[in-house]
Amino acid sequence: MIERLPKFPWDVLLPYRKLAAAHPDGLVNLALGDPVDRTPAVVRAALAAAADAPGYPSTEGTPQLREAVAAWLLRREGVSVDPSAVIPAVGTKELIAWLPTMLGLGPSDVVLVPELAFPTYEVSARLAGARLVRTASPLDYDGPAPRVVWLNSPSNPEGRVLGTAELRAIVGWARERGALVVNDECYLDHVWEGETRSVLHPEISGGSHEGVLAVHSLSKRSNLAGYRAGFAAGDPAVIATLLEVRKHAGHMVPAPVQAAMVAALGDDSHLAGQRGSYARRRAVLRAALLECGFRIDHSVGALFLWATRDEPCWVTVGALAELGILVAPGEFYGEAGARHVRVAVTETDERVEQAVKRLAAAF
Repeated sequence: MIERLPKFPWDVLLPYRKLAAAHPDGLVNLALGDPVDRTPAVVRAALAAAADAPGYPSTEGTPQLREAVAAWLLRREGVSVDPSAVIPAVGTKELIAWLPTMLGLGPSDVVLVPELAFPTYEVSARLAGARLVRTASPLDYDGPAPRVVWLNSPSNPEGRVLGTAELRAIVGWARERGALVVNDECYLDHVWEGETRSVLHPEISGGSHEGVLAVHSLSKRSNLAGYRAGFAAGDPAVIATLLEVRKHAGHMVPAPVQAAMVAALGDDSHLAGQRGSYARRRAVLRAALLECGFRIDHSVGALFLWATRDEPCWVTVGALAELGILVAPGEFYGEAGARHVRVAVTETDERVEQAVKRLAAAF
């Protein structure tokens, strides 16, 4: 199994992290995109109140959690799903990584992955032993019919946002070929220019969720990365299959975390404040990078700036590490990222200001 997997990308970055951490004023970590702001009080209170949990949690999620997800999708995204078509995940990374395997894919099956993509989509195909194909758009692919089509809109790393018409076309294309479209929508609450919709929205799915799945994470919208809290919703048959496999595999979200998810999904007030913090950090970093001669491509959604100085990405990574600033090389996300770096906007205000000062002094 291990021979199928690429080297873990963050291990490759460790020497540059060590270099950046040696800066006299400390490390500014703009590589990982790790939330740093406090988990909302309402969520922490719900977790504490549910801490006495001696029994096993339910793999399918509590009725309260499934109903909370369905209510949130309807309220925030205009999407109607039956609570039975929802399943919680121990953080969406594990769900993404194992989904093709759990659906029974193997060497004869094709998994389509975006040309530039979060590495775990590739890992999902490799774990299943399936054939991986990267493509700028599924609509450009003309090979054997795929079984799974991964989308990520708004995207990591480049911050692209797919419009309603394009998403609708991809869903129609996939249905004609019997493929499952899975959109990782963890940044749906962080669109800075224009608008986007869930792949489950009736204008995209046509009112039916057959062959369509949406994956959501609470890590960024509610600062719950440490809780490992996510969920999938959509095609009832696919959800039922995932549930049966996950029961056998013991993929259960802890009961206190499920209670915390209910609280997070039911409270919209914390989202506005968090969006404001990210918007401010994004604007400051974007302006500083442009002033230093970087070009920012796309980056209209998600929590990253896709930046380039038209040089190999590792040259940029090294130059910034000398300033104590750590960023992610674009090669982590595919060969098409070889001349870009990904700059996260999730550091504290103080660290962001420190990065701006260092950039202004150096360039």
